[in-house]
Amino acid sequence: MLDKIKELIGEVAQFQSANLDEIESFRIKFLGKKGILNDLFAAFKNVPADERKEFGHYINTLKNAAQDKVTALKEAIENSKGFETKYGDLTRPAEPIELGNRHPISLVKNQIVDIFSRIGFTVSEGPEMEDDWHNFTGLNLPEYHPARDMQDTFFLQTNPDMLLRTHTSSVQMRYMESHQPPIRTVSPGRVFRNEDISARSHCIFHQVEGLYIDTNVSFADLKQTLLYFTKEMFGKSKIRLRPSYFPFTEPSAEVDIYWGLETEVDYKITKGTGWLEIMGCGMVDPNVLKNVNIDPTKYSGFAFGMGIERIAMLLYQIPDIRMFYENDVRFLEQFKSVR
Repeated sequence: MLDKIKELIGEVAQFQSANLDEIESFRIKFLGKKGILNDLFAAFKNVPADERKEFGHYINTLKNAAQDKVTALKEAIENSKGFETKYGDLTRPAEPIELGNRHPISLVKNQIVDIFSRIGFTVSEGPEMEDDWHNFTGLNLPEYHPARDMQDTFFLQTNPDMLLRTHTSSVQMRYMESHQPPIRTVSPGRVFRNEDISARSHCIFHQVEGLYIDTNVSFADLKQTLLYFTKEMFGKSKIRLRPSYFPFTEPSAEVDIYWGLETEVDYKITKGTGWLEIMGCGMVDPNVLKNVNIDPTKYSGFAFGMGIERIAMLLYQIPDIRMFYENDVRFLEQFKSVR
């Protein structure tokens, strides 16, 4: 029996093939469930006790040799294929690569930032999780203001003094704390308000707010800056400012542009008036300047803020704000040609 096993070990050592079918037949012959090794292990119980040690040694030698031989032959075949196996025909045309595109909100944000950067505005950013001082108190919002109510603001359960910022004016507060006038900055970012989600509103949206502080800054400077923006952004040269109220500006105003009544869509979005509200603005309240240690007797300034989604909906005639957040590839692919 030992001589037979030694012959089998020699047969394994001599076996060579570059054919996968032949190698598989060899494997089944020696290592299969009904193979030679299975029969030898079954016969082991009939081997005399004094021969079992030597018999077991040769059986294991045969098994390891067969396994190593199969592995080595398969690896040799794989290595011989080289690049052809890994990459196929290198002269073949490549698969087309799908190019991505910017989200419409990013497109509009970048356009707004670019317009203001041409007249010296820098970009400032801040945390989305904000404290009460920078989001409310420092901006002259009194304790009884409705914006502080739980139904309007997302407060953190673990810390009632912390909240998800409701506007990027908090970034302006932080910027004024760390910079001295002249200050000229825009603050784009995501904000959060506890509002019902519908075609016209969402609990998450984006804003760009601007701030300019220097000596002898007037309301006329504010109007000319906004007129420049509307010409560059919309190609519209007619605006109007309506009196309004914001706690952190005095006086305050809403900004309308004359959109026109040339199409049915114009009638719809302007409700037949031709005028369309695009942002709020005003002169920075002296109390806000005092809160960040800027002398209101020496410096004055203006601030403005607009919703990026609202601007994007106007530019691209998007009827539902929820489309920005659904990640529908069919919707996003429409903006591939926009840069």
